[in-house]
Amino acid sequence: MTSITIYDGANTIGGTKIFIEEKGKGIFLDFGMNFKKYGQYFQEFLKDRPSRGIYDLIQLDLIPKLNIYRKSLITPDLDISSFPTLNIEAVLLSHAHMDHYGNIGLLNTEIPIIASPTAFALVKGMIDSSRLSPQLEVAFFCKKTKGLSDKTIKAIRGAYQTRKLISTQKYSDTFESFMTTNLKNAPNKDGTLKMLENSGLSDLTTNPTQFEIKPFSVDHSIFGATGYLLSSDITIAYTGDFRLHGKNANKSKKFINNAKDASVLIIEGTRATREDVEESEEEVYENCLRVIDEAKGIVVADFSARNFERLEIFKKIATKVGKNIVIPAKQAYLLKSLEQVDKIDRTSDILIYSEYKSSKQYWEENFLKNKLLYIDPTDISKSPDKYILCFSLYEIKHLLDIKPQNGTYIYSSSEAFQEESEFDFIRLNNWLKHFDFNVNGFEILNENGRLKPDITKGFHASGHASKSDLLWAIETIDPEYIIPVHTENPKWFRESFDNVILLKQGEKIKL
Repeated sequence: MTSITIYDGANTIGGTKIFIEEKGKGIFLDFGMNFKKYGQYFQEFLKDRPSRGIYDLIQLDLIPKLNIYRKSLITPDLDISSFPTLNIEAVLLSHAHMDHYGNIGLLNTEIPIIASPTAFALVKGMIDSSRLSPQLEVAFFCKKTKGLSDKTIKAIRGAYQTRKLISTQKYSDTFESFMTTNLKNAPNKDGTLKMLENSGLSDLTTNPTQFEIKPFSVDHSIFGATGYLLSSDITIAYTGDFRLHGKNANKSKKFINNAKDASVLIIEGTRATREDVEESEEEVYENCLRVIDEAKGIVVADFSARNFERLEIFKKIATKVGKNIVIPAKQAYLLKSLEQVDKIDRTSDILIYSEYKSSKQYWEENFLKNKLLYIDPTDISKSPDKYILCFSLYEIKHLLDIKPQNGTYIYSSSEAFQEESEFDFIRLNNWLKHFDFNVNGFEILNENGRLKPDITKGFHASGHASKSDLLWAIETIDPEYIIPVHTENPKWFRESFDNVILLKQGEKIKL
């Protein structure tokens, strides 16, 4: 008997936490952060309190009420002993987006994590270059001790350990060294960092679970995305996030064709609420090329720092029109993180923006130093028409140091899904008006006195499958049961197919 429980992500985009159980033990498919839930209570300057461990998250129902979390994150005034305990053999991570990995750091540190080498490297790269909090302690974690009172905790500086990490593919010594080196502060000196298992999941001595696990690379807006086939009493296919219109669309198709024997399909449905429009990265390239070829002054390209396929498009455009690409140091660090996996140098023809700041973080000073070519804002300001700046809203403030007289801006990122992000567009628009930029990719409309962003089609291709592609995938696999996740419109699946199981948060079904 196999049971499936959706602890989060049944009717929201993100926060995916799916538990597959047989014979009293099982695995989690992802354990992500639910941004929509977090946004009900927190925002940029109002966050949960790290000194209180998981106390805030449990009280606000932002993580499942289960007895599966790190003991060092449980303060004495929080009793989780009455919560259900799960025998978790591993967490299978589909890809390195926080809505899929963002709560793994809270879990018991003895639980192994399984992912592709690329996903591991990107998670570590993002965490190295971020302010560390307990829920971000995924690739490695910091030991805790009592804080100023017995109701608080604090990190023991320098006491870092890696989790039990298992790669879906063979990897190099370079990758292993990167994953077992702490680049948050000084390198760990107590010798507690553990090595990864250097073998594939087909090797039963490596696979810590009762399931046969077959990983397949799939196309998504971030490298290293993986779909999984799990086999035991039944075969379950889990898509993670995927699409069929990117450069690696054939990888998604290969996974879908290999999943034809699956009895259960757990499939994402991000775009089940949206108009079914044709889009492709090639269309994005053509539209952005047209705008940049006609641009006067500096160009700002706004896209996710983790969308490396989009960066490749702008690099291609820059070469064609004779401009230089400039990226922030954090994005360069992610590219160098990728290089530890595949040994591809993606930074040799890229400039790194030399941000004015009082000091550099450890990862930048010790990992990027002397490896990259930095450019100062004053040098950019001398010939602004020679540069494409890969800046998002969070870097747009650096234009104050460059002082462009005008320029061209291209929004090439995802739509605004929540009201809070609509305010970000309004702020962004104010910055662009301040510098008299020609704006492409979005405009601000006034609807009955309310300002709202309207996204211009053709400058962004989604990281998720369209409705028609979801239909094709389901019809090709032809499973006995369909379980939609990562969607705000699960009812669309039931309207389209007869064999759909709609689970509520925390609801279990036995198959």
